[in-house]
Amino acid sequence: MVQSINTKVDLVINATSYMGLTDYGKIMIGDKGFEFYNDRDVNKFIQIPWEEVDYVIVSVMFKGKWIPRYALKTKKGMNFTFASKDPKKVLRTIREYIDPDHIVQSLSFFDVVKRMFQTRFGKNQLK
Repeated sequence: MVQSINTKVDLVINATSYMGLTDYGKIMIGDKGFEFYNDRDVNKFIQIPWEEVDYVIVSVMFKGKWIPRYALKTKKGMNFTFASKDPKKVLRTIREYIDPDHIVQSLSFFDVVKRMFQTRFGKNQLK
């Protein structure tokens, strides 16, 4: 069995991890970090201390009505993507430990396409 890094647990909720193949399990948010435990395989787990989390990137649809997934970007540059049953409750709990300025909205599809055209053709080349 895996030892938890948290001494106090604030939230436990069903979730999906998108690291490689999708894994179903539970997210545990506590005073020391963010943890994901797989339901079927005890050896598949993710533990991220709050000191290692750089940004929380949130995918927002329909002006905040629906949040399909969110990602935790670490200071080492790794992204861990998750989806959960009640993402707003998860993000409110994360906000207690992460500065709200470091919880950002991801780019929309049209923003990605716009950036692609700007880098491909450049503003000076469009004249």
